[in-house]
Order: sequence, then C-alpha cells, then structure tokens
Amino acid sequence: MNEFVTFLKQSDIFYQFTQTQLELVANLCQQKSYNAGEIIFEENSSSKELYVIVQGEVNIIVDSGLVASKTNAEKIVIATLRRGQSFGEVALVDEGLRSATAQAKSKDTRLLVIPRDKLIMLCETYPQLGYRLMYNLAADLAMKIRNTDLRVRERVLYGQQSS
Repeated sequence: MNEFVTFLKQSDIFYQFTQTQLELVANLCQQKSYNAGEIIFEENSSSKELYVIVQGEVNIIVDSGLVASKTNAEKIVIATLRRGQSFGEVALVDEGLRSATAQAKSKDTRLLVIPRDKLIMLCETYPQLGYRLMYNLAADLAMKIRNTDLRVRERVLYGQQSS
C-alpha cells in the first residue's frame, strides 16, 4: 500500500492531499498490468473507474466513424498519457459512456484502478478530501478543454489557409 501512496502523491489529481487522505485512497486501489496493444476499455463502454498510470504509456484513441462515414473511419490517437497521469476521470462525474478507447502503448503498463462508487463514498465521508479531489478534477478537465480548444482552433485556421 505504501507503494500506492507514492504513486498517488505523484498524480496531479491527488495534488495537495494529506498523507492520511492518500492512504485512504490507496486502500481503494487495485493494480492491473497490461501489455502493449492491450485494450483497457473501449469507447462507448460504461465508465466506473478512475485510472492512474504507475508505469508505461497509454494511448487515448477515438473512432472517427462516429462522426464520419463508416467507410472512411479510422482510429486516431488523440493523446498519449504517461506515469502519474490519470484518465477515466469523467466517470467520477457521471456514469455515462466512455468517449474514447484507452490502450496500453508500452509493454508492462501498470495502472492503479480506483472504483468510482468507493471513491465517491470516500468523498462523501470525508468532505475535505472530496472537495480537494473535485477541485483537482475540475483543474485537470479545464486544462484538457483548453488544450482541445487550441487544437480545434489550429485545425480550423489551418483548414482555412488551405482553401
């Protein structure tokens, strides 16, 4: 469990957690290993876990067939995440469908898996922990939205220049 605390401490989503709060979260964690190319979860599957990368890299992939014709559909890597980064955080807000596929990029990718229901219960039991987690989650999602906005703007501007 001490090993889990060390990895959680390095993750942005658990920034400024106390040692006790990190230990409480570590008690919820399970470690899972994946080989290169192995799917962690599929796009449009149910979301019930938060993941923290302990070792290796994870590709986040979208299927363009959802917005383009199926004949021209391709799988596009939109992000590569590394040690200390988290994904699946939207599962903490709602239990909707996954918006992308997560796939292990490197061999021996190790992840901490945190079940949504247990983490939400911990947040309700310890409001300070819950506040800090949701604050960090909002900051993480805001950064991802800004990065996506910049990529969209770049694509729109680049698309206009080639016309």
